Amino acid sequence: MPKVDKFLPLSRPTVSDETIEEVVRVLKSGWLATGPLTKKFEKDLSEYFGGRSVLCFTSATAGLHATLMAMGVQEGDEVVTTPFTFVATANVIAMLGAKPVFVDIKKDDFNVDPDKIADACTSKTKVIMPVHYAGLSVDLDPIYEIANLKGLRVLEDAAHAFGSSYKKRKIGAFGDAQVFSFHPIKNMTSGEGGCVVLDSEYEQKFLNLQRFHGIDRSIWDRFSKNGSCYYDVVFPGFKSNLSDIQAAIGIHQLQEVETLNDRRRRLMARYRRALEGMRDKLHMQGIPKYDFVHSGHLFPICLQDAEKRDDFMSFLKENSIGATPYYTPLHLFTYYRDTFGYKRGDFPNAEYVGERVVCLPLYYDLEENEQDYIVEIIGKFFS
Repeated sequence: MPKVDKFLPLSRPTVSDETIEEVVRVLKSGWLATGPLTKKFEKDLSEYFGGRSVLCFTSATAGLHATLMAMGVQEGDEVVTTPFTFVATANVIAMLGAKPVFVDIKKDDFNVDPDKIADACTSKTKVIMPVHYAGLSVDLDPIYEIANLKGLRVLEDAAHAFGSSYKKRKIGAFGDAQVFSFHPIKNMTSGEGGCVVLDSEYEQKFLNLQRFHGIDRSIWDRFSKNGSCYYDVVFPGFKSNLSDIQAAIGIHQLQEVETLNDRRRRLMARYRRALEGMRDKLHMQGIPKYDFVHSGHLFPICLQDAEKRDDFMSFLKENSIGATPYYTPLHLFTYYRDTFGYKRGDFPNAEYVGERVVCLPLYYDLEENEQDYIVEIIGKFFS
């Protein structure tokens, strides 16, 4: 068995010396808040996404919340989404007084089933919010067809999908709007943070104001050498602007993200080959028929026997391997049951996967001998 003498976490960020040096320069500059580096980071991201507008936020959650507001979602409206996602996806809907209308996933690839979306739409529906689970792009064409037919907007929760593509088009380079996460567990990070990518000029202006109290001048425009201290408040907004410290990290992460993602994809391929012989014990995220590129954010496996999952994760942990279930379907949480009347049995595929899924360690610095050790321990558990 390959020897491993350290704990292998689910994920670990990769931070280069150049990134550290850039952060030190910012700390010494005397300007730490939103400023020139944040503008540069947004410009670099815009170029990455083919020239589309990009606005950075303190988190993807803040970006989702602000974009739903910009799209006109308010109390009494409905947003169609998946129950198999992190709670932030639905929380931002509920925080606006709207109802998250869940649609079941496909059991093979864990993404929302486009064939079930049209029936979930009503006269109250404003937005469809698909989630690119683990970094595998959702089948977007039928979703946009439904949205166009019914006059709806599409907001893609792309928190997992930085570097993913759908039919040779980069996620974030087309469509209504996408929100990406720069949390430390993600493929690229800014410490914390996220960004919104979109085309609408109105929504861009709204987001720019909403992320800083509704004030019409940024901090840089007010307090830099050539700035003006006077400003207007256009509407009451939130405080969710990215700082130059975070942007300093993000700028260098963006330069490295393709290298980071390529490595993650190679590790995913090694997992697939190594676990192929255990298909009577587990199955992996399915491969759709459409052309795609996986970001390599997560590597989920689904145990055939749900009752073995806790023992499986405990066995991995006892052998210095971090693993976790991603996710508990949202309709099973107390708030969503009590508030919207959801119950067990409503979304059987999400429940099936949610009871069995485990994500294995996957990050740039994971060594092949460490990955071989993980596979060996998995085989040992089942044997």
